[in-house]
Amino acid sequence: MTAVEAEADAIGVLDGVRVVAAGVGRTNAAVATVLNIERHGPFRAVISAGLAGALPGSDLQIGDMLAADCCVYAEEGIDTPTGFQNMAELGFPLGDFHGNAVPCDAELVNAVRDVVPVHRIATVATCSGTDEAAERIAARTGCAAEAMEGAAVVHAAKMLAVPAIEIRVISNTTGHRDRQVWDRPQALAMLRGVIQSILPRIEAREPA
Repeated sequence: MTAVEAEADAIGVLDGVRVVAAGVGRTNAAVATVLNIERHGPFRAVISAGLAGALPGSDLQIGDMLAADCCVYAEEGIDTPTGFQNMAELGFPLGDFHGNAVPCDAELVNAVRDVVPVHRIATVATCSGTDEAAERIAARTGCAAEAMEGAAVVHAAKMLAVPAIEIRVISNTTGHRDRQVWDRPQALAMLRGVIQSILPRIEAREPA
């Protein structure tokens, strides 16, 4: 599951793999994940794949690859004078997981961690275009990077009992918009390679 056609095109045609450009954002991602599982499954796994922005303190560089051990909904909750509270802390849990952190399938994470570094990845509705926003998301979530779909894809797949994971390539820095550094072509060129590198490990699984 990618967000845009450029990401899907970068991954290209791979044997036994269905590549879907779902559209940007959590609603598109969740709906497309559910529809594809129901209409075209069973699948061994679902991968939320694409580009991401590196958050402050992560030491991630453009072109770096990463897998998520969990995908964190960055904005669901409430800002208060004493700090942010997630949905579980408010008494309205998002699912059968801790706080706003949707866990990726543990077996998938273990299968790919020798190929791709593992970090937490934030799922945002508003990308970090100021230093303050980027630092706030990093501090709130403990994540190394941000994107806009991962938690929704993994959450939807989890609800349908299909193992899922998020895989990203860093395409840009976050923070002040005018000082951000981007190399989308490089990141897109890396995307197919990282997907190809993890597929043998994922394909070893039996269909859910």
